[in-house]
Amino acid sequence: MPDILAAAFATQGLVWLVAAVCVAGLVRGFAGFGSAMVIMPVASSVLSPVEAVIFLVATELVGPLPNARAAWREGAPRDVGLLVIGAILALPLGVWALSKMDATLFGWVVSASVITLLGLTVAGWRLKGALTRRLTIFAGALGGFMTGFAGIPGPPVIMLYMASSLPAAVIRANFLLYLVALDLLLFVLLTLLGMMNWSIVVLGLLVGIPNLIANVVGARLFDPAAERVFRNVAYLVIAASAIVGLPLWKG
Repeated sequence: MPDILAAAFATQGLVWLVAAVCVAGLVRGFAGFGSAMVIMPVASSVLSPVEAVIFLVATELVGPLPNARAAWREGAPRDVGLLVIGAILALPLGVWALSKMDATLFGWVVSASVITLLGLTVAGWRLKGALTRRLTIFAGALGGFMTGFAGIPGPPVIMLYMASSLPAAVIRANFLLYLVALDLLLFVLLTLLGMMNWSIVVLGLLVGIPNLIANVVGARLFDPAAERVFRNVAYLVIAASAIVGLPLWKG
């Protein structure tokens, strides 16, 4: 364990990772999503693609837990279950793609994902009709694949819900429950495939402590009545992460 701790604290860019995780915790506590889109651009600039995903998963195993109980009460667990079914089907394929991915390509994929989401949502795309079982499972599958190969589970599900007419509180709760479930699934899958880097896991768990505090603070800032503020914050998070995540900034 001392050797693992030493390796964890010797990680390049540790200060930037901690800063990103704290900001991500505030965002996720407030909006219910967005932490991966804050963390991954920074993590992918100092860690390998696989290590960046491991760091994200380990960090988020801790941070969102205080808000999970309220999310279960306020959200729609049945819909989240359909999302998770889709994710289970596609997650292994995404992890396989991650194992083959070049680091530069990884950065472009991350940025392209959030830029696409931003463009479609701000352009006024809106879901027509109800959230069907098939559509929900399909969105979960896309999110599961993106979790495996880019560490960003949110874009398909965010696009689905943000374009719907559901209340902000339900959207936020469903995001949180879905992302917690995906983190647990990915952790188990990476372990079974022998891809886990335990020094990065330890680092993520340690940094998960300030992430947890930031999640609690972010949750206290959320106002269910502030629908417009909720959506604007979501758009700003997406825009900022798209810009910061561009591989152009890596020299």
